[in-house]
Amino acid sequence: MTGVPRSGTSLVMQMLAAGGAPLLADGSRPADADNPRGYLEWAPAKRLPRESGWLAGARGRAVKVVHALDPSLPPSERYRVVLVRRAWSEVLASQAAMLARRGEAAPPLAPERLVAVYEAQLGELVAWARTRGVPLLEVAHARLLAEPAPVAAELAAFLGGGLDAAAMARAVVPALHRQRAV
Repeated sequence: MTGVPRSGTSLVMQMLAAGGAPLLADGSRPADADNPRGYLEWAPAKRLPRESGWLAGARGRAVKVVHALDPSLPPSERYRVVLVRRAWSEVLASQAAMLARRGEAAPPLAPERLVAVYEAQLGELVAWARTRGVPLLEVAHARLLAEPAPVAAELAAFLGGGLDAAAMARAVVPALHRQRAV
């Protein structure tokens, strides 16, 4: 599971959990006002590429990896990558709201520059997946909210079946979509 921060990766992880997928998550970042159903992160994933020994224990499990770190995943393992894409206006608004709630400073980059950096990083991620033959499914956040059942079915199929797509679709709570595209 991957995407830029605040793109909807936690929602997709929640869907996978509801559908019966085993997750690799440690609760190191608990639910809060910005993500009331939890982040479902695995702290060691944030240390890629310096530390990747934990990957052997991740086989068969869904784990969230920030988009910029995916290309550092070692070729010794096999992956399926789900990339969540969200409207940039929503990503930036969500990031700004989260930072304001935490009393943290906004990124030093102008919004247009930050979007350009993210776009370049996502381009590198997609190119890495193609070059390495890593199956990649792109999920549009807006479509996920509007059509959770077909997106859940696509996710379940992409991940090899065996997941409860109906339960995955029910995990989508549109009321939690607070920053909307303009």
